[in-house]
Amino acid sequence: MIRTFKALSALLSYPSTELQETIPAIGDVLRSEAIVSAKARDAIEPLLAEFETGDIFDLQERYVLLFDRSRTLSLNLFEHIHGEGRDRGGAMVDLLETYRAQGFDLVATELPDHLPVLLEFISTLSLGEARELLADAGHIIAALAERLTRRETPYAAVLVALSEIAQASVETEEAQALIAEKDDDPEDLEALDAVYEEAMVTFGPDPNAGCPVSRDILARMDQPLRPASA
Repeated sequence: MIRTFKALSALLSYPSTELQETIPAIGDVLRSEAIVSAKARDAIEPLLAEFETGDIFDLQERYVLLFDRSRTLSLNLFEHIHGEGRDRGGAMVDLLETYRAQGFDLVATELPDHLPVLLEFISTLSLGEARELLADAGHIIAALAERLTRRETPYAAVLVALSEIAQASVETEEAQALIAEKDDDPEDLEALDAVYEEAMVTFGPDPNAGCPVSRDILARMDQPLRPASA
């Protein structure tokens, strides 16, 4: 198991007192496995320090404003391709089946395309396999890293580290198209409501209903991998 991906998954999860207690261990993992470069590890240190010393309610409020109330910063990866449209359902079914085929099943309430969930899954794979799966969503990860950097939030360092591992570039046409979208204002509740008035995500019985873009992202994930456990 590659613990670095579990550590990065934890850092991108909703803050809790349990997470705060594990921050020293997370720092040790990032240093000991050295999958994240020294420069990227140093950039993550301010986030670790904030988790250790920050007020849990302040940390939770910041997380919600960033990731739950800013669609362009959503950690649900397919949302950046389909929004809340119906096409997202087919891609979600494919991804869920990919997890289950490797003996990995969801026990939490998050959707399969939630980045922390994906990181939990790839922590069970070899580093080469993990890099390939991250690369499939590399343009989304690179765009998120750029957006978070513009917000001057310490969370940016985690996405920059993932971009580095995936060898993803913000200069690609796909990444630039995502970055070109107007940033959400998490304080504008009226605009937020308008965004989520789009069609609800449906998990139809036909996984082929997903659009070609999302199925291309999942193409490598359909290749046989060694068994994984949740």
